[in-house]
Amino acid sequence: MLTATELLQELLNRARPLDLVETVELSKAYNRILANGLTSFVSVPPLDNTAMDGYAVRSGDCRQPDCKLTVTQRIAAGQEGKPLGHGEAARIFTGAPIPPHADAVVMQEDTALEDTAVTIYKAPHPGENIRRAGEDIRPGTDVLTPGTRLRGAELGLAASIGATEAKVVRRLKVAMFSTGNELAEPGMPLKPGQIYNSNRATLAGLLTGLGVEVVDLGVVKDTYDATRSALEKAASRADVILTTGGVSVGEEDHVKAAVEQLGRIDIWKVAMKPGKPVVYGRIGEADFIGLPGNPVSAFATFCLFARPFLLKRMGASQVLYRAYPVRAAFDWPTPGKRREFLRAHLVAGADGAGEARIYPNQGSGVLTSAVWADGFVDIEIGQTVLRGEWVRFIPFSEVVE
Repeated sequence: MLTATELLQELLNRARPLDLVETVELSKAYNRILANGLTSFVSVPPLDNTAMDGYAVRSGDCRQPDCKLTVTQRIAAGQEGKPLGHGEAARIFTGAPIPPHADAVVMQEDTALEDTAVTIYKAPHPGENIRRAGEDIRPGTDVLTPGTRLRGAELGLAASIGATEAKVVRRLKVAMFSTGNELAEPGMPLKPGQIYNSNRATLAGLLTGLGVEVVDLGVVKDTYDATRSALEKAASRADVILTTGGVSVGEEDHVKAAVEQLGRIDIWKVAMKPGKPVVYGRIGEADFIGLPGNPVSAFATFCLFARPFLLKRMGASQVLYRAYPVRAAFDWPTPGKRREFLRAHLVAGADGAGEARIYPNQGSGVLTSAVWADGFVDIEIGQTVLRGEWVRFIPFSEVVE
């Protein structure tokens, strides 16, 4: 049985980044992985401009407070001003270009206007409130590197240098299905012994947020033949196969056996809670990841293991989540034999530091805990915790899109 750290490393060692590239319009590139870097051929901003509303002046004309200048022009964003003479000021608005000979902008709160004369209450210094051409980006700067995941800020940065399209890695295709005769789809009446299938909705949401192409094969009956048929179909249509349930050692758990018959199993079981039965293997060219069937186990193992694996397969350069120290607002007195990921909610402590409160029921079927929580408290094998001690906290914002 691997430790959680060993499992993650083994999965990343086996993740083969896609190398197929396509060009897409920038407006359609959200959540895609950049294949080629973007280099700027322009300055950002392209010219000196004002950081706020006020008056553009020659600082040498206002060496003392309460100086008076004549307002000779008005410059809005997108307009071009005229050269500023001695004793003159230009009314100027945020983003507008600085007129020639002006070297400072006085915010309007430090002025008073009467007819065409403006009084400058505070003597400005050269460069005050001016954003210089190229202070953000200079020509020749590599603004985005290969492997960057294009989110809102990255798309805005690309647009700021005039880019209209990007070369991105082809979308990763992930086939998913659940196993279990006990599963009913929402909207259907429950028969005796059945439960509604939450894993399908959970994984579909997590995968969609990740930006992959989802191939949803629904629910597969708990028979060897049905499981094998579903795996064959998934392997023919996807780069990665992701399943929930059927990977333990029960008589009705057929997934592991079917994968071994069609391909191979490389990894099985991890010393963590929730989520002991995790399987990795291959069927032809398709990777296979089998997650536990319990809802919280499926959620946790996807976030902590499947997600980094998928990101690397997608070609992303940043695949690992970050963790932060917080204080424990709970006691954990009994050392465990498995690494535990407790669902926890953050609150502000008396000293201003974050404190983690854990959900009272940490059962692997209690999906309400994942909605209530802000993240996982990571408890190492054999670790005990006293209230007030520092613990490792993994925010859901690091592992859920």
